[in-house]
Amino acid sequence: MARMSKRERLLTRHVLARGIRDPLVVAALKKVPREAFVPRGERRHAFEDRPLPIGGGQTISQPYIVAFMVEALELRGGEKVLEIGAGSGYAAALLAEIAGEVYAVERIGELAEKANLNLQKAGYPNVHVRHADGTEGWAGAAPFDAILVSANAPAVPENLKSQLKVGGRLVIPVGPSADAQDLRRVRRIDEHEFAEETLAEVRFVPLIGKFGWEES
Repeated sequence: MARMSKRERLLTRHVLARGIRDPLVVAALKKVPREAFVPRGERRHAFEDRPLPIGGGQTISQPYIVAFMVEALELRGGEKVLEIGAGSGYAAALLAEIAGEVYAVERIGELAEKANLNLQKAGYPNVHVRHADGTEGWAGAAPFDAILVSANAPAVPENLKSQLKVGGRLVIPVGPSADAQDLRRVRRIDEHEFAEETLAEVRFVPLIGKFGWEES
């Protein structure tokens, strides 16, 4: 029997074993090199299912959680997707394997530059990175088929909901503290109505900005 690579072991033991089944998400996980999106000093840990520091007090989320959130967006291919909290660009790369165009916003300038460089090197010209307040979204590119928020908000920002297409999905961690957060999926039913459901308990860094938490 052939020996599994580190990436295959991570995928099999820590992602597929926990219920990720969407074939588009699985294919993206197999293709995107997570090690290309972590700092050089952390690359020996790139195939472990845990968050890793990427600078600026931020982390790259564990692969299972990223896969779970991307799967929750219910992408089918070719969509326009907004990501809030680009970090090092890893989740944007996974999204770019499925979606047609990805718009990624990062509030920390250093990380926005790194994400853009990482994505260029990895070959994702369909990802557009902006250094800005992610809580404001990207109105000029709206509406979006899906929005992924990779940081914890005190409530679901109304302006992000307004940037969804009818039928679009928003996945976001919401909670009162760093220790009590729910991952929620918001679906736009029509111009004025939204349906919301809780998917899992999670822990994310705070979503800082005009429509999120104030910077301490």
